[in-house]
Amino acid sequence: MLIGAAAGIGGDETIHIVQRGETIYSIARSYKVDLDGLMRFNSVEDPQKLRVGQRLAIPGNGSAFDYRVAKGDTLYSIARHYDITLQTLRNANNISESYVLKEGDLLKIPIKAPASESTGGSRIPAPEKPGSSGGGSIPASPKPGDSSVRWPVSAKEVLYMTGKLSGVALLGEKSEAVRSLTQGIVVSAGPYRGFGKVAIVQVSGGYLYVYGGCESLSVKEGDKITAGAILGRLGIDAISKRAQLFFLVYRSNIPIDPAKAPRT
Repeated sequence: MLIGAAAGIGGDETIHIVQRGETIYSIARSYKVDLDGLMRFNSVEDPQKLRVGQRLAIPGNGSAFDYRVAKGDTLYSIARHYDITLQTLRNANNISESYVLKEGDLLKIPIKAPASESTGGSRIPAPEKPGSSGGGSIPASPKPGDSSVRWPVSAKEVLYMTGKLSGVALLGEKSEAVRSLTQGIVVSAGPYRGFGKVAIVQVSGGYLYVYGGCESLSVKEGDKITAGAILGRLGIDAISKRAQLFFLVYRSNIPIDPAKAPRT
């Protein structure tokens, strides 16, 4: 884990004044900026402590934040942690391949713009009001997955979804506990159209874990959770009439195979 201090600097930016009811997640989504980048750019460590009237700088193209190198850091570990290439990090700091990183060095970390649909990115469906209807069902003949992998529920069957969303449907028992596979921060918790109640957990490394299809949630936005924590209870899908969890994982807004996502 990186322990150096980060603080926002320079760049083409907009100032946003936090309004009542807004969250760091909703603001990031509104401006279509990376959530991790927005928090680091404004030195926001605890999303629950966002205040009405607080000024947030919205990073634009070319924005970056400062990182103070800690003991044990390497250029490679820093680049991997912030999901940028080693060459990008070197270029941003005019560092040659022969440079030896030292504790206390100040590096500029470029904020990576989130992927868009035009570049192959995929976005999580926007939250809707309770009672909204939509299509969270899976196709009639989905590709089967590996039920021996550790999943958020005791999956009787694992079915890969196809279409606009990329993830798996895990068939389980009504009201069974839905457990987080990782530690992280809950950045959204509530109803999503066609997916029942959904918890989205932000995990270090640029990951978002999406747990949909719950009939109730045990967490709220801003909660810090540990691996194995109960996020909610599994519900019955309105279309398939079966108890199934919709589980999706994104890294830098690009979907990845949930079976291969990190587990802690």
